[in-house]
Amino acid sequence: MIKTGILNPAIASLLRRVRHTNTLVISDRGFPCWPMIETVDISLVDDVPTVLQVLSAIRANFQVGHAWMAQEFLENNDAPTTAAFADALSGVAVHHEPHVEFKRRVPYAIGLIRTGDTTQYANMILESS
Repeated sequence: MIKTGILNPAIASLLRRVRHTNTLVISDRGFPCWPMIETVDISLVDDVPTVLQVLSAIRANFQVGHAWMAQEFLENNDAPTTAAFADALSGVAVHHEPHVEFKRRVPYAIGLIRTGDTTQYANMILESS
């Protein structure tokens, strides 16, 4: 029995299939469905879990080289929220781009983890290094 780390078998399996330069999406609750990529939906209720909670859980065993987020995230959230995301992505090259451009990257991801996060534009694409 696993004692530590990712307990969810679908997420553990998904993470093990992300290789060098592959991408993984962590999305908020309102992100559109992408039927062409594997989605692990762990949303329970509003803000359970959050994108930052999932990011924190996977960073211990997932090396992130680059991350993409929507430019609209910076425009629609307050300073404490944007600072929390910046802290959680410390050491990672983060690129902000228009949400339309961000969504064009999604179909190339190995998979998507959907959370219950209500933070506006909290979605991120993580590239494994």
